[in-house]
Amino acid sequence: MSHSAGLIGPDQLIGLRVAEERAKLEQRARIAGNAVRHFRRPAERPFVKAERAHTTVLFGGLTWKHESLIQGVLEGLGYRAEPLPTPDVAAFQTGKEFGNNGQCNPTYFTVGNLVQFLQELEEQGLSKREIIDRYVFFTAGACGPCRFGMYESEYRLALRNSGYEGFRVLIFQQSGGLSQADAEAGLEMNIDFFLGILNAMNCGDVVNEGAYAIRPYEVEGGATDRVLGESVERLRGAFRNRRPWKLGSRLAWSLGNFRDTAEYFGKFIRQLRSDEYTRVVAECRDRFNEIEVDRLRVKPIVKITGEFWAQTTEGDGNFNMFRFLEREGAQVLVEPIGTWITYMIHQVVQKYADHKGLEEGAQLPPLWKLGKRARVELNYRAKVARLKAAEAIFRREYHRIGTALGSMEHELADQYELQRLGHPYYNSRSGGGEGHLEIAKNIYYSNRDMAHMVLSLKPFGCMPSTQSDGAQAAVISHFRDMNYLPVETSGEGEINAHSRVQMALGEAKAKAKREFQECLAKTGLTLADCRAYVGEHPELKRPMYRVPHTKGVIGVAANMVLHIGDRMRREGRRAPLQECA
Repeated sequence: MSHSAGLIGPDQLIGLRVAEERAKLEQRARIAGNAVRHFRRPAERPFVKAERAHTTVLFGGLTWKHESLIQGVLEGLGYRAEPLPTPDVAAFQTGKEFGNNGQCNPTYFTVGNLVQFLQELEEQGLSKREIIDRYVFFTAGACGPCRFGMYESEYRLALRNSGYEGFRVLIFQQSGGLSQADAEAGLEMNIDFFLGILNAMNCGDVVNEGAYAIRPYEVEGGATDRVLGESVERLRGAFRNRRPWKLGSRLAWSLGNFRDTAEYFGKFIRQLRSDEYTRVVAECRDRFNEIEVDRLRVKPIVKITGEFWAQTTEGDGNFNMFRFLEREGAQVLVEPIGTWITYMIHQVVQKYADHKGLEEGAQLPPLWKLGKRARVELNYRAKVARLKAAEAIFRREYHRIGTALGSMEHELADQYELQRLGHPYYNSRSGGGEGHLEIAKNIYYSNRDMAHMVLSLKPFGCMPSTQSDGAQAAVISHFRDMNYLPVETSGEGEINAHSRVQMALGEAKAKAKREFQECLAKTGLTLADCRAYVGEHPELKRPMYRVPHTKGVIGVAANMVLHIGDRMRREGRRAPLQECA
């Protein structure tokens, strides 16, 4: 070494000495000569187009309303599809049995639910090979600072441990599309697929929120659920019977290379102008409007927020919280999936703003390079304009369906307003989970007189939600009148969670009753006066009758009193209505 040291530079000499030392350590550890083995994702038999006729696509994770409509969409596109049952505690235990330790609540419920469903198929007489050949599972995936990015590996581990190795899992990445992008893929992710799914989720959002708005005030118990079931089945039939729009053969031939572009725009125009869905939703509206309601029942409004899965599922995964709240005398304000879709669009817009010019180099071109600077700016504005147009169209379609149901849904929250509210407490560039939304929605719904209480449902050990809870302490210290309660869900602890909710709900009930009495006093009316007036005007008993929302007043009953007082004043039956602050 000393002889050759003079012939090489100091850097090379250091490299040689490091290599010699590494060789000694490898010999000592008896790993010398072993090749480096990088991890490779296990090869999986693809789901191909030829298998569609005899392969069932399984999916789940939303409400039964959304899942039923998505099933109709997939059936209309020629797939065999079946939603998984709502996960229960047994599914949670199955997930813990076959999965890794330390996973979050949705992981155990969803993984265990899939395995449990396959086990039930086997009990019905199907062999494992038949199950693996005739079923595939389709679900969402993502990256980011939470366990959601690891769901795919958890599915595969649990399937292998439970004896279903080789069962196919199709992952749709929120940021990258379906992992099977081949033209012969069994699940074709085209414009018909995406428009159908978005329409199904919008219809599911609107019908779901409408049912939760009616049910607490129904005079005949069970009437809302009965009409809801009929409406979802009616909508599912509309999705199942709908056929994708296509160019006529003559026109397609004449357009030549422009055929695909023309067909794309044709499908898009049909989406914007067609009344296929709104007509059916209007029929559902008429059925809902037959339900008699009593809006003079004083009920606190509880807004649901939190982690996406925990705030959406309607079973053991969140302690059956929605039905529990209704049994306790509350009106539940559920979170539409549309908020999440507009949030994802907003995050990409913000990413484009932060990364502007970085594709062209390490930093923006200097101002004096006008040509390059102009190209960067035009490229950025074109990308943002496309996303803004997509967001505007999505919101328009969402509210078009809502209008067909009688405008019972709340307007989708403005993502730029949510960012403005949440960013001072939780950096809007922090990804994972719902990001800044948990913070922003607490402020938004509390300060806009839309809820007496905000209940945040989240899985045990969810890192993004835990971060949000830390920031919520600062929010509550600045907004003293907030009634905010975070609840961690798991497969156990239901009694404790319900007890905590009851305590916070007691405060919300007291606020709703106080608000109701104040509005009675300021209108000079009694409850008996209000009921008598409603008896004289049957239209006030219909769910689709719009009761105006008065600033500073949250509850349905309190707003109803003000509206009755206002109508009586205009009819000359009472003294002028006093201001209700």
